[in-house]
Amino acid sequence: MRDFLREHSWAVVVSVLLHGLLVAGLVLAALISAHRTPPSLQPLPIDAVVVDSQVLHAAADAARERAEQEAARARAAEEATAAAAAHAEAAAADQAKAAEQAKAAEQTKAAEQAKAAEQAKAAEQAKAAEQAKAAEQTKAAAADAAKVAAGEQRRLIDAQKATEAQKAALARRAAEADLVEEAKRAADAKKAAEAKQAADAKRAAEAKQIADAKHAADERARQDREAELRKQLADEEHRSAVESGPLRDSYIARLRNRIQNAWIKPPSASVGLDCLVEVTQIPGGEVTGVRVTQCNGDAAARQSIENAVYRASPLPDPPDPALFERNFVFRFKPNE
Repeated sequence: MRDFLREHSWAVVVSVLLHGLLVAGLVLAALISAHRTPPSLQPLPIDAVVVDSQVLHAAADAARERAEQEAARARAAEEATAAAAAHAEAAAADQAKAAEQAKAAEQTKAAEQAKAAEQAKAAEQAKAAEQAKAAEQTKAAAADAAKVAAGEQRRLIDAQKATEAQKAALARRAAEADLVEEAKRAADAKKAAEAKQAADAKRAAEAKQIADAKHAADERARQDREAELRKQLADEEHRSAVESGPLRDSYIARLRNRIQNAWIKPPSASVGLDCLVEVTQIPGGEVTGVRVTQCNGDAAARQSIENAVYRASPLPDPPDPALFERNFVFRFKPNE
């Protein structure tokens, strides 16, 4: 506010002067209007004329109207004077308020400047105290460093002496360790030689055991093969004897009769039907497959023969197990 008044001081002064002159003019005009004396009326020689009453009334009305106008002008002058006075008072109040605000701003700024100065002074004092404290700490640190350096130097000397003693002790221990290590290597070499000799003997014994076991296994295998071969030869001789004897013919005849009994002759089967039939069976006589290979019959006859074989299942057991054949062929001639 103070800066504003400083920059616009002339404008404020001129404005106040103009308002003052305006108020003074209004007051002066009001005073002149209020104290003006009406013109004095001089008696005139009476020149009597008879006037109508209406003319008199009109003159009276005109005089009354002029008096009212004068009174109105006086009231307007008084109101203008009062307004000017009020305006002047308001301007004076604004000027006083502006002056008070400017003074308050000056006081606030002065207080702030004083506070800033105190803070700067306190900061300077704190900085000086910090610098003094830092100097003391630096001095103390230098003293401590000197003590540490002296102690370190003493420790280095002691360590050097201890190192020389340790070197001597280490040299003695190294010599003793070399002797012990040499004795240990000799003992380890002896143990290794003994262990190698024992391992070689163990491997030789194991190899002999393996060779003996292999020889025994080979001998058992040879004996098993010879026994199997003898069994096969005996089975072959028995089979040959059985097949060349009447048992096989009897067995085939039983099979043929069983199948022919199960055969249902189709209408298309001709006299003299002759077919070769291949049969596959499993132990127990159950039929698993049938195929008619050579046949002079038609398809219906072939199918009837296959159906007869399946109906005859299970087939009769052979009188001798050697006669059992998983796959066998027989001749189907139902008219014989």
